Parts: sequence; C-alpha cells; structure tokens
Amino acid sequence: MQNIKDLLVFVLIAVDVLLVISILMQQREGGLSTVFGGEGSVYRSRRGLARGLHYFTIVLAVIFVGLSIAVLLFK
Repeated sequence: MQNIKDLLVFVLIAVDVLLVISILMQQREGGLSTVFGGEGSVYRSRRGLARGLHYFTIVLAVIFVGLSIAVLLFK
C-alpha cells in the first residue's frame, strides 16, 4: 500500500511542475500596451497554440485535484 502512495506522490509532483510551467507559459493580455494608450478592452479568442495550452492547463488542474484526493485517501 505504501508503494502506491509513493507512486501517487511522485506523479502528483510531476503534474504540479507541469501545471506551474503551463501557467507561466500563458501570455498576459494587455501588458504595458494599456499604459501607453493601447486598447485593453478588446475581446480576443484564443487561437492555435494558446488554445491548446489553455486546455492543457485545465486538464492538468483536474488531474492535480484528482491525484490530491487520491493521496489523501491512501493513508
């Protein structure tokens, strides 16, 4: 039983690192363009790589929550 918990913790740490990296890779909307008079209220849809990264981040977050619950259940 301890081996399963150790494996779950290892996978949880790996998913956590991937989640942090995927969040940091996402672009911030607006940035300094609003300071210099840029239009900051324009709605833009995600396209291409940004859309894939967005969905990948959501999937990683769901996996992270599931693994966290699983680690708590294997006491």
